[in-house]
Amino acid sequence: MISNALYKKLEDMRKEKGAVAIALLDPDKKNDKKISKMLELINKANFDVIFVGGSEISDNQFNSRIKKIKDNTKLPVIIFPGSSNQISRYADGILYISLISGRNPEYLIGEHVKSAALVNKYSLEVIPTGYLLIDGGMISSVEKVSKTPPLPMSDFDLILSHALASQYLGKSFIFLETGSGAKNHISPELVKYLIPNLKIPIMIGGGINTPKSARKLAKLGAGYIVVGTKIESLPSLNELEALTEAIHLHD
Repeated sequence: MISNALYKKLEDMRKEKGAVAIALLDPDKKNDKKISKMLELINKANFDVIFVGGSEISDNQFNSRIKKIKDNTKLPVIIFPGSSNQISRYADGILYISLISGRNPEYLIGEHVKSAALVNKYSLEVIPTGYLLIDGGMISSVEKVSKTPPLPMSDFDLILSHALASQYLGKSFIFLETGSGAKNHISPELVKYLIPNLKIPIMIGGGINTPKSARKLAKLGAGYIVVGTKIESLPSLNELEALTEAIHLHD
C-alpha cells in the first residue's frame, strides 16, 4: 500500500495554520559554508517544512548534503528535485514534479522514468505535483535547464488551463514558480482568479521576501508559501520570524 502519511501531515498543517511556511535549501556546493547557519535560522524561525533541491548542482554530493540537513532538523525534509539525480534515502518524501507549463518531454515524463526505480527502492513517499513556471521578470535557472519558456503572468486563462490539467491528471499540488531571485512573485490577482476554480492546494515560490507579500498571498488562498533566496541571504532571525508569522494565518 502506498503511504500518504507525509501528504496528510502537510494538509493537516495547512488546515491548522491557514498556510504552510516552507524553507527551500539549494544543496549546491556554493552553500556549503553557510548551510549550518541557514539550518539554524530555519529551525528557530518557525518554518514548517524544508524543501531540498535545485536546478543546477555542480557536484555529486546531493546525498551527503541532504543527510546533513536531515540530521540537523526535526522538520520534514522533502526533495524538490531539479533532476533524476536528486534522489536520497534520507529524505521523508519527494515532490514528483511534472513541468506542465513546458513541452519538453524530459521534464514531463523522462526524468520520472529515470528516477522511478530508485524512488521505489528507497520507499520514498511520492507527492505528485504539477509545476507551472511563470514569468517573474527574469530568465530563471529552471528556464535555462529545462529549455522551456515560462507562462506569461498576465494570461490568467492560460495558467488556469494548465492548473486544471494538473488537477485532472491527478496531481496533489499545483506549484506556481517564478524562479529563485525573481523580480516579481506570483501576483495576488492571479491567485485570486485561480483559487475558486481549483480543488487542490496551490504552492507559490519565487520572489517572496516580505511579510506583506507573504500574508496577502496566504490570505487569498495560497496554501503553501516557499521561501528560498531570502534564507540564502542570511537575514536576521527577526526578519524570518516575521515572514513565517505572516504566512501562518491562524497563529
